[in-house]
Amino acid sequence: MDSKTKQMILSALCKHFSVDSAPFVGGAGESDVKTLYANVLKASGKEVSAQNNEEVLKLLEYAEGLPASSKDCFTALEKLNAELAVKSVVLANGLTPSAADVVVFAALHSSVLALSDSDKAKIPHVLRWMNYIQIREGLSTLFGPISVKLPQFDFEVSKTVAKLDANANTKKAAESAKPVEKSEAQPSTKKTDAEEPKKKATKEKEAKKEKKKPAEAEPANKEVELSVSLLNIQVGLIRKAWKHPSADSLLVEEIDVGEGKVRQVVSGLAKFCSPEDLTNRLVALITNVKPGKLRDVMSEGLVLCASNEDHSVVEPLLPPTGAKPGERVSFSGVEGKAEDVLNPKKKQLEKITPHLYTDESGVATYKGIPFMTSAGPCTSNIPKATIK
Repeated sequence: MDSKTKQMILSALCKHFSVDSAPFVGGAGESDVKTLYANVLKASGKEVSAQNNEEVLKLLEYAEGLPASSKDCFTALEKLNAELAVKSVVLANGLTPSAADVVVFAALHSSVLALSDSDKAKIPHVLRWMNYIQIREGLSTLFGPISVKLPQFDFEVSKTVAKLDANANTKKAAESAKPVEKSEAQPSTKKTDAEEPKKKATKEKEAKKEKKKPAEAEPANKEVELSVSLLNIQVGLIRKAWKHPSADSLLVEEIDVGEGKVRQVVSGLAKFCSPEDLTNRLVALITNVKPGKLRDVMSEGLVLCASNEDHSVVEPLLPPTGAKPGERVSFSGVEGKAEDVLNPKKKQLEKITPHLYTDESGVATYKGIPFMTSAGPCTSNIPKATIK
């Protein structure tokens, strides 16, 4: 490992542990990675469990043995990609980056930066992880950002699908009307005075059926109107978080959504995130849910989270760096005014959330349309996840 890479690792460690790097810069080139880590950890005054420390040291040894060139490093990147397919960070510590994450990130940064787009496409989990670490740890300001190309939604295809759906609905409506048309077109056999009242009654009955048709189509129209535009999803910044006083599974957060005051929100995230994980983190918050108490603590919003299939991994959606607290998340091509307050009796939220999910690259979407902010789409480290 060359001196430049060690300097990058030192800078990353100092930022991670909030330590001034100046006292260590002089000897960084001659020290090995484990020594750099030990010195910075000692200066931070923080304690690490023996088991955690041992795992970190193994990963530091792995980072120090990585080849310097992009070409030689690619095999290692493919192996790391397979590892990261099932976890968010290299130490498998939930969503919380460790010192090992920032060291491996710094060791790989130059090699990944030099990769071609075709090679980058072969390691999507590595790029997703690097994007998360550079945002979460603020490392892009130190080394320059790793560019991650997110998939673009094909709006023309979306329009075509919507048109096909509309045509299918029209066809079904026409088919349901056929029995009536057939009965109207059937020729009468014998025209007697006794049959006239029956014929008249039949016509009246059919006329009533025709009048009822718009009412029958009404539920379908309601489903079409029930779109994500009813939700007021805003970018929020968690200023403070703490454990719920009477519920082990709940956390309480104070979230800034640009209103001049913070909103208090209760979330079921205690099993997946610590208060420290959430503090100063951007989230996507539904702000027009009906306020109410959860275990005696008032909640004024809903933090949208991605979850894997068995709900063993859950994390809040992550708006991109540069998104502004208070701005509304938009969905291209989806127009409509948000409800002032969602009506729980209408189950509006329950009918919309089945259409919220992340794609294979972790981009949050509504029916495939990305959650967009002024700085780009909201994402998650969990691909193909449900969002609630």
